[in-house]
Amino acid sequence: MAAGEKTTIARPYAEAVFAHADETGKLELWSEMLTFLAAVIDDEDFAPIASNPLVEQDALTKLLLEIAGEHINDEGGNLIKLLVQNRRLDVLPEIKTLFNELKADKEQVIDVHVTSAYALKPAQETLIAEALKAKLGRDVTITSEQDAELIGGVHIRAGDMVIDGSVRGKLQQLASELGI
Repeated sequence: MAAGEKTTIARPYAEAVFAHADETGKLELWSEMLTFLAAVIDDEDFAPIASNPLVEQDALTKLLLEIAGEHINDEGGNLIKLLVQNRRLDVLPEIKTLFNELKADKEQVIDVHVTSAYALKPAQETLIAEALKAKLGRDVTITSEQDAELIGGVHIRAGDMVIDGSVRGKLQQLASELGI
């Protein structure tokens, strides 16, 4: 199943879970439960079991509920049962992603990933966060990583927005313009 198709299938589930979590004031709890469940589904040992049509739905549900244990509540268990019954367990990672996007929109927060040629100092991360907050009108949560292949500068990804201020990016742009 293609990624876009999975997202289309996952969207109604994510929106329903989000509406319920928002109504009951349990956004963070649901985010944690979905993150845990998505990790289980993505696990290389569990994925073949979940996708095997010979595994009975009741056995799969029971196994997943046992694995989840204290990491989910009864409502999370009901979601598992529903997804197994509808043979949609494989879209759980997309449900988690869409749910977290809806949660971030509600909370006016955006996750930003910054890649830089050299490790960023906390003061530099703060400056980037403040500049993006002013530009986007949202609180910014930054994760950063170092990539020496950038040569210099930074590459910033905030949702669909990408700011490539890296030397490598500038060289690639120049090469493209020159037809190299």
